[in-house]
Amino acid sequence: MRFVAVLLTLVACSSLHAEELALAQQSVLDGRVSLLIPATFKPMGEEMLRTKYPSERRPTLVFTNERGTVNIALNHAKGHMPANQLAAFHVSMEGSFKKLYPSAEWFRSEVRKINGREFFVMELRTPAIDTEIRNIMLGTSLEDRLLLISFNVTKELEGEWLPTANRIIESVQVK
Repeated sequence: MRFVAVLLTLVACSSLHAEELALAQQSVLDGRVSLLIPATFKPMGEEMLRTKYPSERRPTLVFTNERGTVNIALNHAKGHMPANQLAAFHVSMEGSFKKLYPSAEWFRSEVRKINGREFFVMELRTPAIDTEIRNIMLGTSLEDRLLLISFNVTKELEGEWLPTANRIIESVQVK
């Protein structure tokens, strides 16, 4: 009987995880960007947004799971950044992150094309108050302004979420 209870628990957990990882194409930022978002994710509420992003320069839009442990954030910055400055901006941003998080573990930092558009991609694990966070950030120029998209997940969940994170990143299309 105990075996059956354990088996049912495992089946329930795996189907919850499968449901959570079902992805749906979302059009955001007035239709200028589309990407895959987990079907169960919702826009982050104002209170959680202020807690997780205390700076006034918080992202324009954040999708999150119920617990706030996995986030997809989009920010269309106000400052001028034309496409021909993307590589220089990438170098500058990488340097800023290395100064801000000297203990970060870096996985990649590159400029590459995603769906025909040039992006910089930076992936690193940074310290947080009570855990470490895996960050995958990509940026491009949209309307001569920086469009920054990031996928963030706690270290405890990154093994389970990284394949999905990469699918989401590969799905980004800017119109």
